[in-house]
Amino acid sequence: MEQMMFYCFAAILLFSATMVITVRNPVRAALFLILAFFTSAAIWLMLEAEFLALTLVLVYVGAVMVLFLFVVMMLDIDLSPLQEGFTQYLTLGIIVATLITIEMVAVLGAANFGLDVVPIPSAHPDGYSNTKEIGLLLYSVYVYPFELASVILTVAIIAAITLTLRPKKSKFQDVSQQVKVRKEDRLRIVKMAVVKPEEEES
Repeated sequence: MEQMMFYCFAAILLFSATMVITVRNPVRAALFLILAFFTSAAIWLMLEAEFLALTLVLVYVGAVMVLFLFVVMMLDIDLSPLQEGFTQYLTLGIIVATLITIEMVAVLGAANFGLDVVPIPSAHPDGYSNTKEIGLLLYSVYVYPFELASVILTVAIIAAITLTLRPKKSKFQDVSQQVKVRKEDRLRIVKMAVVKPEEEES
């Protein structure tokens, strides 16, 4: 039963991933990508990786993909200019796809991930927590890479904020200066001498 469910989820995952790169409508591609994320989360749950499954659903589906979907729907991108040069890069795309397939087969083949190399994991006892195991490894064995990644992400966030806050030559209102303004600064009373019009010559 478990093996049948795995093959069912794997077939749905392959179908949704194929539709992501083949459909022409970006909104439908985003929806198929959400289906692929949910199916991957189901497979991870079967592998007892519940933390990764929940993270995939909450972060990617709940935040990133929803934001991406709203952006695509609001932009209303015209795909006709993008599809004009498709045949021009078809040969290069086939070559790159072939190289990627060969690399994946070489790395993920039976020579590296076969049952004789990677044995079937034993069943975990009751009370086993995948989240606890990840936390122990992350903050003990891999604490320095984790801290390094956090520093790099912090620097990237600061750099992004700095690039967006560059001084621009645009008019803006200074609220503090507006509050300090007095009526004497805005209104000036000018006293002028009264000048009588010259009498018309009779």
